[in-house]
This record gives sequence, structure tokens and C-alpha cells, in this order.
Amino acid sequence: MLDKLFYRGPSIDTLHETYAKRGQIDERAPVHAADRVVVEAPPDRVWAVLSDPSRWPEIDDAIHDVQVDGPAATDVRFTWANGKARMKSRFAVVHPGREIAWTGTSSGAKAVHRHLLEATGDGSTVVHTEESMAGPMLTLFYPSAKLTAATKTWLEGLKRAAEAPPA
Repeated sequence: MLDKLFYRGPSIDTLHETYAKRGQIDERAPVHAADRVVVEAPPDRVWAVLSDPSRWPEIDDAIHDVQVDGPAATDVRFTWANGKARMKSRFAVVHPGREIAWTGTSSGAKAVHRHLLEATGDGSTVVHTEESMAGPMLTLFYPSAKLTAATKTWLEGLKRAAEAPPA
């Protein structure tokens, strides 16, 4: 129990290079979530929203102040806020229409967030996501149950944004 409470995890650079770029989250991290959603839109529409952090407020209106250093590409940095939490992030995997992952830090916590997109035969997309978070005492104020709820909200918002008719 105490080991999870004080688990810091690997450095953010190790998480980025050794975990995220190889399609892994930190399985030892004390905070995890995974879920999936079927989006009634083709992968390119889902990708257009997911790969552009400046569009993330369409997914969740708590997201704001998004600054991106360039188009989605490996190692491109971006910052954003989710409510009061300020995030510093970097894309780790960018395979258009198939997979995107990023790492990030906020208030001493380190995260890996992955999305896999799978085209279906009927023009829909199954989006699988998984995330891990680590940091000392993180579980006291942000347990896995809270991340699981946030993940569900994120996927519902992604579905809504990707299914919306183009403007």
C-alpha cells in the first residue's frame, strides 16, 4: 500500500522514450484507466479531432489555454489546461488514423495516454484508450476511479465531437 502511495515512476523522459513510444503505459503506476467507445464516423474524422489539441475543448469544455508547437508529430510539445490543472505534454506516437499517444506532467504527476483507432466494416471507428498516472501521494486525491470517470467523459466527448456534422 505504501509503495503505491509513494510511487514516483520512471522519469518523464523514460516514460516518453521507453514506454509511450513502444506502445506501453506504466503498468506499475498506481492510477490506471482503460475504456473504449464506438464512434459513428470514419477514423479520419476521429483522428482530425483527437490529433489536434486545439480542438480538445470540443471534447471537454473544461479544456482551455491550449498551445501547440506544431502539427501532431512525434516529440511535438503542447501545453493545455484541464480545469485548474496545467499540463505540459509531448506526442510520443503519431500514426495517422491508427494510433496516437502522448506523455505529460502536471503538479508532480506523470502520465502516458494512448489511443488506438480501429476501422469497422460499417464506416464506424472503435477507439480504445488507456492511461497511467504516477506521482507521490497521487492516489490520495486522484485515484483510478476518478481517472476512469474522466476517461469515460473524454470518450463520450470525443464521440460527440467526431460525430458532429462538419462546420
